[in-house]
Amino acid sequence: MNTVYLTTDDPIYLPSFFDRVLPARDEATSVFVVPPLYGTQSPAGAAWRYLRTFGPRATWGLATRVLSAKRRSQSISGVCAQHGVLCERVRDVNDPDFLERLRLDGTELIVSVSCPQIFKGPLIDLPPAGCLNIHGAILPSYRGVMPSFWMLANGETTAGVSIFFVNENIDAGDLCGQEVFEIRTGETLDEFVRRSKAIAADLLLDVLRQIDEGAVQRTPLDAAAGSYYSWPDRGAVRRFRRAGHRVWGQ
Repeated sequence: MNTVYLTTDDPIYLPSFFDRVLPARDEATSVFVVPPLYGTQSPAGAAWRYLRTFGPRATWGLATRVLSAKRRSQSISGVCAQHGVLCERVRDVNDPDFLERLRLDGTELIVSVSCPQIFKGPLIDLPPAGCLNIHGAILPSYRGVMPSFWMLANGETTAGVSIFFVNENIDAGDLCGQEVFEIRTGETLDEFVRRSKAIAADLLLDVLRQIDEGAVQRTPLDAAAGSYYSWPDRGAVRRFRRAGHRVWGQ
């Protein structure tokens, strides 16, 4: 199956995700990377929002880890090159010219991996096998932004990863895979996200196998029964820390 992955330029967590997924699939594959920004946000605006929310220590931790990853040439494009997979940057996944390219390439399935852009109808409807999204929570709970942070801040003891066929609503559609796991006491957000991405990679491979076999099960998500979270405020960060968590380890 000709599969296209739409993802974001993250050198910390996503290279290991793709290093787990790409060699396990014998298929025509392309990876397209968008900037790690939401809407009209600028890089300076994104950095300021992170600093304002999480404070200077966490911001310094993020900066040092990004720089360390870049010094080691750790990137999605590097993983793709290692496995002989096309990797290109794209500005807007909903751009008509990009959609036409996907059609001409014979795209059969799209998989969104932390892609920050909202998918519109023409993109969702393009691949005949569907459009999948991976979300780091037990949907329909914790829809929205940064579910890993919010689960830790709210003192949850269990977390999960969900994979679903998307529609034009946020984190809604038909659920086709879900894995639940325990949150470890005192786990940092960094440790939690790394573990969640590894679980997500394995779950995705299982869902893709089911799609190959024509055995995937689809269950409509009931958004009204769940919860939705946006970008955290400083009060949520204080609650996160009172729960015994930090963003980064030593």
